[in-house]
Amino acid sequence: MPKPEVTLIISFYNQFPFLELVFAGLERQIHKNFEIIIADDGSKSKIVQQIKHYISISGLNINHVWHEDKGWRKNRILNLSIQRSSSDYLIFIDSDCIPHKAFIFEHLKNKQANTVLAGRRVNLSKTVSDRLTYLKVQKGFLETKLFPLMIWESIMGRGDRIENGLYFRSRAIRKKINKKDRGILGCNFSIHKSDLLAINGFDERYEAPAVGEDTDLECRLRLNGVKVKMVKHLAIQYHLYHPKLSRPGKNLEILNETMEKGIWYTPYGIDKSGK
Repeated sequence: MPKPEVTLIISFYNQFPFLELVFAGLERQIHKNFEIIIADDGSKSKIVQQIKHYISISGLNINHVWHEDKGWRKNRILNLSIQRSSSDYLIFIDSDCIPHKAFIFEHLKNKQANTVLAGRRVNLSKTVSDRLTYLKVQKGFLETKLFPLMIWESIMGRGDRIENGLYFRSRAIRKKINKKDRGILGCNFSIHKSDLLAINGFDERYEAPAVGEDTDLECRLRLNGVKVKMVKHLAIQYHLYHPKLSRPGKNLEILNETMEKGIWYTPYGIDKSGK
């Protein structure tokens, strides 16, 4: 088996029905040479068994990285997954985000040295999310049937960011719509592994969902000279509906210190020997 050209790291916790839909989207990818790492932040044993069963019957190259559930430790499991990756280029997504068939292809096609690629997502309504099945995603429902349905859903005030689902092939349009730097979303970005290792990966002091896995990382990458390039309308994904998580403010103290002091390297990351 050839070395994977890219590693897709999926942050995950307990929601296997969502993850199955993501797998269905990954089976459609037009670029095939990739590995998947499930960065599992302590899912229950029943869920782990479901993942293992899927891996045993799937044609996808999937690895499962798990640690014990001790609260929200997404950054730690992401760091462990980076260490387990076997390729030099990494794409990060969440397990509630289904990729467009050209998702991996576009991340690879647009990669540049010293640059992180930042994509966006369509936010599906509950109605649309509930209608999805493994087979529908596998057959391309989201790419062929979604747009008319989402227009109606948006009119009715359900779901948003429908325009992010438009896939443009024109080079001129792509360049124009991605001129503005809009920053990183933790659910859709890619980067050279070396650029992540240079800042020591994710800061594991962040132990609540908010700014830890994207804003902090983006800040430190920029401080170390890494540019952000948008791939909106190129690397598309579809976010499954679920109630919003609470976002505690305690993470802001760490982020503010990082910004004020210009700290790009965290001692609380992959290599902890310097702590």
